Amino acid sequence: MYQEIDFDKIDLSQEPPIDEPSRQYFFMAQCREFIRSESARLGRVPTYSIQTFGCQMNAKDSEKLAGILQGIGYAAAKTEEADFVLYNTCTVRENANTRVYGRIGYLGRLKRTKNPDMKIALCGCMMQEEHVVAKIKKSYPFVDLIFGTHNIYKLAELLYRQIRARGMVVDIERESAKIVEELPSERKFDFKAGVNIMYGCNNFCSYCIVPYVRGRERSRRPEDIIREMQEMAENGVTEVMLLGQNVNSYGKTFNTPISFAKLLQMAEKVEGIKRIRFMTPHPKDLSDELIEVMAKSEKICRHVHLPVQSGSSRILKLMNRHYTKEDYLALVGRIRAAMPDVALTTDIIVGFPGETEEDFMQTMDLVERVRYQNAYTFLYSPRANTPAAAMENQVPQAVAKERYDRLIGRIRDISQEIAQQDAGKTMEVLVEEVNAQREGFMTGRLGNNLLVHFPAGEFFVENGQAWEKNLKDKKDLQHLLGKYIKVQLTECMGFYYIGVPVNEP
Repeated sequence: MYQEIDFDKIDLSQEPPIDEPSRQYFFMAQCREFIRSESARLGRVPTYSIQTFGCQMNAKDSEKLAGILQGIGYAAAKTEEADFVLYNTCTVRENANTRVYGRIGYLGRLKRTKNPDMKIALCGCMMQEEHVVAKIKKSYPFVDLIFGTHNIYKLAELLYRQIRARGMVVDIERESAKIVEELPSERKFDFKAGVNIMYGCNNFCSYCIVPYVRGRERSRRPEDIIREMQEMAENGVTEVMLLGQNVNSYGKTFNTPISFAKLLQMAEKVEGIKRIRFMTPHPKDLSDELIEVMAKSEKICRHVHLPVQSGSSRILKLMNRHYTKEDYLALVGRIRAAMPDVALTTDIIVGFPGETEEDFMQTMDLVERVRYQNAYTFLYSPRANTPAAAMENQVPQAVAKERYDRLIGRIRDISQEIAQQDAGKTMEVLVEEVNAQREGFMTGRLGNNLLVHFPAGEFFVENGQAWEKNLKDKKDLQHLLGKYIKVQLTECMGFYYIGVPVNEP
């Protein structure tokens, strides 16, 4: 999507363009002038650091922000002791906000004692809350730049304003229909990438602040999504993650609607893409059409993250989830009937207002019946201005914590039982990184999303045992990144495996 731009050919004497992304290219060129002068003053290239809090969509946004900063001329730093530090924030739970406030205080000390010219920027979901911005203005006046979720693409323009103003710049858009993707992006991995297919959420679950900070649903045109995937494939990407707050709602706002299942069928046709994942579907509208497309596909991974939040139909109604426990179990049944090997994961909230022991036991019963590969469990965290925050019968923290501990203990046991079923099998792994804990080991991911750690030697298997054939130089393992290899899963560790590579005959 992004074409290399010769910024030196942009006429900065003219007024900034109105159309995007040309307007942002103009401001990137303006900021490059600032970086040149800073480089001369410092005797080095100014550096940047981005810290990401929250979901995969935030991680994708951070890749765009990094691309813009590198396009401007900043160099990536390994620590937060950089010349430009940006926090891309999350506000789904209170502890996320608390962490950010603590980190801002730390940056203030760095700025005061080590680098008075450091620029500090805050963006993302947390900045869409008015009381948060008011607190930052009052308590953290050393912050230079504040912007939200709807104008991530405007980083260069906002930075230019801040450079000119030499003070705090705040730019929060409460709603936006704009989708601007044609800007540089600095991906974490060369071989896998996220692709935004839609933004926002219309579901308004009673506990969730996302619709208020991410806005209403708006989908990208399918031809733009497919073109981005094609360009990624041409640049070596073999696995894509299609991202949206509720991917099942994709395409519903078009004049001629298109289903998410149809988009997946289009994505399957992109040459060079070997694996397709998606995050996150909503149980209320995961269609039989989607199940059928997945079951027939050789590219769509056999993994569905299907957030249930509670096993109590009464609590689900209070949550405004639009399905019952019975609806959810019936959906799971249809998914497993079409794909017996599918891995199911979920999100569960413990301690929602009004949750009784009976409600909680309904959740435990659902966990027993579905048998998730993994579940992300959370203690309920009231978010300002959501209906749940004003509900009566808030569950005492001690009660919620005791239930939470029971739940994660059972989920852990079930997950280990499920994973143990694949021990001894040989499965395909996408090699993702050099293992940081075990020298000479790599880490890869199965199609069902579980991790596998394995030594980087050449192995063969004989009579059920793995034998080391010719161990490669353990210091040079980078050549394995992005490769698909067969690995025998020799030991199940619950949420991951230890394995050995297998040379196929």
